[in-house]
Amino acid sequence: MVMRKVVATAKANKIKSIAVSFTDLKSLAPKDMGDYEIGRVAGTAFVMADYEHNTYKTKPKEGWGLVESTAITNAPAAAKEGLADGLIIAAEVNATRELSNTPAGDMTPKTLATAAKKAAKGTGVKVKSLGMKGMQRLGMGAIVGVGKGAQVEPEFIIMEYWGAGKPKGLTSSKAGGKSLNPVVLVGKGVTFDSGGLQAKGGDHMYEMHMDMSGGAAVIHSVVLAAKLKLKVNVVGLIPAVENTTGPQSMRPGDILKSLSGKTIEILHTDAEGRVILADAITYAKRYNPAIVADAATLTGAALTAFGEQAVAFMTNDSSMIIDFMDLAEESGDYMWPMPLWKEYDYIVKGRFADVPNVPATGNSRYAGVIGGGKFLEVFAKELDCPWIHLDIAPKMTAAPDEYLAKGAAGSPVRFFLSLMEKYADSDKN
Repeated sequence: MVMRKVVATAKANKIKSIAVSFTDLKSLAPKDMGDYEIGRVAGTAFVMADYEHNTYKTKPKEGWGLVESTAITNAPAAAKEGLADGLIIAAEVNATRELSNTPAGDMTPKTLATAAKKAAKGTGVKVKSLGMKGMQRLGMGAIVGVGKGAQVEPEFIIMEYWGAGKPKGLTSSKAGGKSLNPVVLVGKGVTFDSGGLQAKGGDHMYEMHMDMSGGAAVIHSVVLAAKLKLKVNVVGLIPAVENTTGPQSMRPGDILKSLSGKTIEILHTDAEGRVILADAITYAKRYNPAIVADAATLTGAALTAFGEQAVAFMTNDSSMIIDFMDLAEESGDYMWPMPLWKEYDYIVKGRFADVPNVPATGNSRYAGVIGGGKFLEVFAKELDCPWIHLDIAPKMTAAPDEYLAKGAAGSPVRFFLSLMEKYADSDKN
């Protein structure tokens, strides 16, 4: 935070160049933090703080008020290496922010798929995308059901990075004692969310072009793994749709058949994010993953619970909760756990289908964050690995005290990086 404040102060005073002593940085860092990590954190903070979403603005004659160069003086070799990696990390976080900030008129599911291919170009990440017909052939009725109301067709974006060597088949595989089974990242890619036929109020529809922030984070997390040459396998899955109104829009009471075979009763058309994620989580099974992590701007209830300071998360493996919290703390993408107790099972008991997208009984305003997680848990139960759900609605945009530009925050790219590193071979310390 201190390093971001330095950049923010420089920008406010139109200072174009910054030099910081490594000795000063080290005095501010925790005593157990190594030189590589200090350099990496500094580089990430500097570049994140210098980002502005100016794409749609006319450039002033005096230019943008950005810092043009930063330097860490007297830095040892490990810190320089960390700084170089930090610049790469921040660039992908900022690219995530740029995608999320793009207005919905310029960011359709097809555009998002194109952006994924462009971001991955030259990195070794393989990208393909399924359109409406491809998803229909597979039986992805959840994604198709949500997306069919829009003039623009839905896309299912698949990204693969085989940094540890591609496993043979779909069974558990190892090389040199290390699992080759991939980390699968799933990101909600709703490029605009009107709420569907049960439309949001006008004030609540603003910023809903950022409802694809989870998808943007997954795209650039996979690319980041490749650019850092992490020795880990990573798969990114992004169901991309526009949730809007039209002659084919899903209606309250509609029943969709998901890829898993389970049927979903649509009780509210504005609870669409969890519906499309259901198909993506089921699709993840074919990779026999080491872990599945999904990120979605899923509920306003998460913002009510945590304000703008932390992401809510839930997991099917309680033994990993402390590990996840440590990774969040180390990465700077703060998050806090919520329960998935059986006492909440009533939320996912359907009346006319296997599972409702909001509670069929009781008050749908209660346990809103947990309700989203319980819905996804129904489909995650078919996985043979740990699963973690991140409700990133609180961190969709930057908080006022973060010394970041207004707009998208780029969460949870840094947490995803820490998660991927946890499953990777690494010689850095």
